[in-house]
Amino acid sequence: RCLFFFAREQASQRCVATPPRLPHSLLLPAEPTASAAMPSPTCYLLLNPSRACHRLLPPSPRLPARCARLRVSCDVPRQGGDDGGGPKRGVIPAGAGKGKKQVVFFDAAPPVAQQGDGEDGKGKAPEVKQDGAALRALRRATKRTLSVLSNLPLAIAEMFAIAGLMALGTVIDQGEPPSHYFEQFPEDNPVFGFITWRWILTPGFDHMFSSPVFLGLLALLAASLMACTFTTQLPMVKVAKRWSFMSSGGSIRKQDFAESLPRASIQDLGVILMGAGYEVFTKGPSLYAFKGLAGRYAPIGVHVAMIFVMAGATLSATGSFKGSVDVPQGLNFVIGDIMKPKGIFSVAPDVFNTEVHVNRFYMEYYDSGEVSQFYSDLSLFDLDGKEVMRRTIKVNDPLRYGGITIYQTDWGFSALQVKKNGEGPFNLAMAPLQLNGNKKLYGTFLPLEDSDSSGVKGISMLARDLQSIVLYDQDGKFVGVRRPSSKLPIEINGNEILIEDAIGSTGLDLKTDPGIPIVYAGFGALMLTTCISYLSHAQLWALQDGTTVVVGGKSNRAKIEFSDEMNRLLNKVPELVSVGEKTVDKSSTA
Repeated sequence: RCLFFFAREQASQRCVATPPRLPHSLLLPAEPTASAAMPSPTCYLLLNPSRACHRLLPPSPRLPARCARLRVSCDVPRQGGDDGGGPKRGVIPAGAGKGKKQVVFFDAAPPVAQQGDGEDGKGKAPEVKQDGAALRALRRATKRTLSVLSNLPLAIAEMFAIAGLMALGTVIDQGEPPSHYFEQFPEDNPVFGFITWRWILTPGFDHMFSSPVFLGLLALLAASLMACTFTTQLPMVKVAKRWSFMSSGGSIRKQDFAESLPRASIQDLGVILMGAGYEVFTKGPSLYAFKGLAGRYAPIGVHVAMIFVMAGATLSATGSFKGSVDVPQGLNFVIGDIMKPKGIFSVAPDVFNTEVHVNRFYMEYYDSGEVSQFYSDLSLFDLDGKEVMRRTIKVNDPLRYGGITIYQTDWGFSALQVKKNGEGPFNLAMAPLQLNGNKKLYGTFLPLEDSDSSGVKGISMLARDLQSIVLYDQDGKFVGVRRPSSKLPIEINGNEILIEDAIGSTGLDLKTDPGIPIVYAGFGALMLTTCISYLSHAQLWALQDGTTVVVGGKSNRAKIEFSDEMNRLLNKVPELVSVGEKTVDKSSTA
């Protein structure tokens, strides 16, 4: 709004105006025009800086029509002398304009700051203009980026691409040396006619879940979820939280569900809705009620939970350690010696200085002789040699200590203790032999002295597990089978052989995974918020129109159930019966 104040140069009084609201005002002069009927007055324009006024009107002996409603009073005398001292600020008498905010003006307007011709004056305005243009361009770019990222088809395509890479990671052997892929995907005989080892090693698909392609898709999906949350879900929640009353029966009848209750009271309807779990608000003849607002928050929780899962998976892929070791019974190893980092955020904890000792390794068997389970009795020692933990682990029952998990994954045959003619025992190393299939076979050789032979001859021993040893003489003929626990000797080529013990080796996998707690928390929140998202958010409006209550409502899901519920609740609203000039409740009179 623009308010003009006119002061005649010959006037003997100072004009004081009391506008309704003058916050942070700015005083600008307007030059008089020659066409004015009055002698050249000085015009002052009072502008509100929050609203731009780009047009200055010429002075007029009367106020403009748009400002005619404002009262201008001239009740403060000018204070100034004839000594040429110039005008002075007027003193407002006590009690004048009591309860009003007054603005006092002088005869002459303060000079308007002119842009200088110097270097400073030339550079200031373009700089502000340039900064404003850059800010607007940044806002437009941000808005367009959010619009693209929040596109639903894009998010669906990202999830399908991630699922495809995960399926591909289960088909391609992970973590193998390059020579393995050279053999599996040779260039001279590509798989499907075009897939060679270059398609595996170049994009990092030999470590699929830590490859840049997979992690980049996870980051893109997380960005899409956040963009959808800020551009769609949060505004929907803000709208749902507003208390909106409808004052028109026509607007209420346009809802998904609408009904009219003749001879009913809106207060009775509110009580019944409250009993059904609705939050009820009234304003005069209008009513607004809702329930199930948590269902509006649930999609946001689902997005946050998915981001947690992806963040935990990313941390696991880029900040963990992993190692494998085969340790014979009775030997030790240091955790830090076998652990290898898997990403750029891998940080070695102090627990890597812990030493692990294999006290015992043993196996259990089925009646058929197949291995059913194998166990490792482990002790953990700190730097001072103090045992900090001892535990027996088995398959699917790992040991956890200081963020490190030790899994029982494999077994082997390390050595065979043998006595020859009462001498020994000798530890004969068992070597794995190549077989087709997953069956294991180990073998060793005990040389015998034979002066008549130019070659080395001896006794061969083979074993499939730790419970029985098969023996062959120096000519390769089968001699017999002995169990290490039987302590029964056997004579081969004139030598008495006694098998004392079979020493096994345990296969252990060790890893640290800081992302597992985040992934578990994300999956837990995902299941909870998914269940909450099935809650319906129902809204209801009502208006008392005379003795008739107009009711309308809508629900974001389960619309048929919502209509059935509303019909059931509206049937409970008591009917009002008019008797003379008094209105009584029909149910109470019954």
